[in-house]
Amino acid sequence: MLFDNTDFDYELSLFKIPGSDFSNTTKNAQFLEPLEAFIRGNSEKNTYVPYKKYTYLKLKPENEKEDLMLKLMAYSFIINDLNLYLDLNPNDMITFEKFKKYINEYNKLEMDIANKYGPLCLKETTKNNYDWLKNPWPWDKMGGSYYV
Repeated sequence: MLFDNTDFDYELSLFKIPGSDFSNTTKNAQFLEPLEAFIRGNSEKNTYVPYKKYTYLKLKPENEKEDLMLKLMAYSFIINDLNLYLDLNPNDMITFEKFKKYINEYNKLEMDIANKYGPLCLKETTKNNYDWLKNPWPWDKMGGSYYV
């Protein structure tokens, strides 16, 4: 194989990315709560820079289902954002614990939505019948086949 030889040596500092930490210390970055991070599109505190004088809008769900879906999207966002952060800071154990906590909360919320409103994806067809094809789909308000 290409790099099977142990002679291959490189200097890690050559690949240093600003803000990354490849040492054994914990950086302990400050992160926003999932919903705030999702709305801003950025999870780290003090790094949001609005374009000109524009700001983000607060999202207002109309019912319980929309509220749960918004929370699910927020957890999905923060999990992915922390994943990217941990790729550059693998020894930040505080953030890693937060990452694991958010994954557990995401899984619980996903199952809660599936039990109340039906499956979000095929793997969640948990009942005795195959209810994957029932309308409305999780992203539809009324149901029906508008996209076919």
